[in-house]
Amino acid sequence: MAFMIKILLRSLRNWFVVTVLLVFSPAIYAGDDIRVGMTGALSGSNAKLGQQMKFGLELAFSEINQAGGINGRHIKLITLDDGYRPLDAAKNMRQLINEEKVLAILGNTGTPTAVLTVPIAKNNRVLMLGAYTGADILRGENAGCCIYNYRASYKQEIDVMIDHIFRAGIRPEKIAFFTQDDAFGIAGYSSAVAKLKETGFNTPEKLVHSSYRRNTINVERAVADMLMASIEPKAIIMVSSYKASSVFIKLLNQEIPDMRFYNISFTGSAPLLESLGADAEGVYITEVVPNFNERIAIAQFYKTALENSGEKNSNVVSFEGYIIAKMFIEVLQSINGDINKESILLSISKTKSLALKTGLNLKPFLDGGRQASDAVWLNRVEQGKFKEQEIGKW
Repeated sequence: MAFMIKILLRSLRNWFVVTVLLVFSPAIYAGDDIRVGMTGALSGSNAKLGQQMKFGLELAFSEINQAGGINGRHIKLITLDDGYRPLDAAKNMRQLINEEKVLAILGNTGTPTAVLTVPIAKNNRVLMLGAYTGADILRGENAGCCIYNYRASYKQEIDVMIDHIFRAGIRPEKIAFFTQDDAFGIAGYSSAVAKLKETGFNTPEKLVHSSYRRNTINVERAVADMLMASIEPKAIIMVSSYKASSVFIKLLNQEIPDMRFYNISFTGSAPLLESLGADAEGVYITEVVPNFNERIAIAQFYKTALENSGEKNSNVVSFEGYIIAKMFIEVLQSINGDINKESILLSISKTKSLALKTGLNLKPFLDGGRQASDAVWLNRVEQGKFKEQEIGKW
């Protein structure tokens, strides 16, 4: 009996010691990672976009972790590959939220995937920040409790394209569209139609519009549609992946060498330039991040972080990921008390400033806004490099 009492007392003592440590030793909690998730195309035809977004996020997280993290806690990014397939993206979201217990979702890539991932984020009341898409399904009333964006919308990008086309003296009748046959393509095309109607052109639906299937490069029919058009187009607005865009441009360049090609930011300037080679000359693309060489703080931070990581190749997608991560870090740093899904949502909804010491003119989310930046830059490939054009919106 005495032996059993001794064992019981020892167990109680051990339990008491552990309890005291848990209650009075913040270091135990400080060692826990702040887990965040991302589902993106890490394989397939858009793999470089997902890989570059992941790298940009990790670049900023590595900086803060090396500096001690958030009150001693490191940020850990858990990334799952969806191959730019909506059903896989939905599965990944549920795994990240329910099994990996992430506190937020950052940098998801794509519009068709967002169609399924946005409702999951809202239903689970998990912050979804900085998705790599400018579609309306993440903006305005569609944002609900939990969707916040860094980048300008697709409509803002396409507005800049059309303004540039008109300034070049090209009539609306000579504009055509090449789009992905899904929510991404529809988002871009609808934005262009709306913009053209705003300018007084009442029949944009009659312009040449051809599509291709997602995750393919089957663009030959689209090329034929352009060549057989009753009015030969002079400018083509492209809402497509970099591989499909590349094949389309190369084929059409052989037949109409003076065509103007306008790509949306999602296409990805670095992989597009690499895929096109010599055919890249004169191609346009809109961007939602500034040039790396601009003398603003965030560009300098990004380049320094790249150098410290040993990576030499800068690109707009990883730069965007870096900015998104910096925004998220600022949200975390503003939280007093426990960091959880609820406190993160509360903190970002009350964000008065997104200065980040970046030099970017970012809008606060305090008054219900869900998009931090309206900036759009238009670049053109000249002698193998992208050069910023004068027209643009801030």
